[in-house]
Amino acid sequence: MSDNLDRRPSGWRAKIGVITPTVNTITEPEFYRVAPDGVTVHFTRMPIHRHPEEDEFRSLFADLDQRVGELATCGVDVVAYNCTVGSMACPADKLIGRIEDKAGVRAVATAGSVLAAFKALGVARIALATPYDETTNRHEADYLGHHGVQVVAMAGYPFKVEAAAAGRQYAHVSPGEIFKHALSVDRPDADAIFVSCANFGSAAVIDALEEAAGKPVVTSNMACAWAALRAAGIDDPIHGFGRL
Repeated sequence: MSDNLDRRPSGWRAKIGVITPTVNTITEPEFYRVAPDGVTVHFTRMPIHRHPEEDEFRSLFADLDQRVGELATCGVDVVAYNCTVGSMACPADKLIGRIEDKAGVRAVATAGSVLAAFKALGVARIALATPYDETTNRHEADYLGHHGVQVVAMAGYPFKVEAAAAGRQYAHVSPGEIFKHALSVDRPDADAIFVSCANFGSAAVIDALEEAAGKPVVTSNMACAWAALRAAGIDDPIHGFGRL
């Protein structure tokens, strides 16, 4: 009893607010697993905006403002917009700028977090493993290439449903299947493997993948969690989830 009475309140070091897509059921458990003592994570959800430029970002920002307002109300220290596809569809300065303006705190997004992770690890060429269809993979490869990261090989996951209906199924792929999928796309000239998608449960296999491939493995959720923690001033080493 006395130990509990002497404990500090939850989130005494930092509170991380996360915006995640409505279909996503993977980000929450993965972020909770890597949150250090004294750090809490708080979630809200919004639809993915794949082509926000079509209405000059009005629909995206209307949704975003509501969710950021929810997180700001509970006093988070950092806001993370955690959607790989969604964060690649909006210029980083627009997305991060809007969040920081509305929240009054620092913000990160998955796409920028992944690029920062590659830079920290000295990665210029990657093998890309995703649950996406070919069109989405090509868009992601083009985005990464535009930012100086060459995709030397890539593969999506063969879902037997229409692409628009696959999003919820990403979370149903087992860690063992993700391990085999990611390892199959690796190439000798890749500096790292990138397992993309915040709803693809890859955190549990990062260490095993790094051991098998002999190179760093970056995932959407772990890159975003890493960037959010660093933005909050938390630099604890967290073991069991890769070199990053």
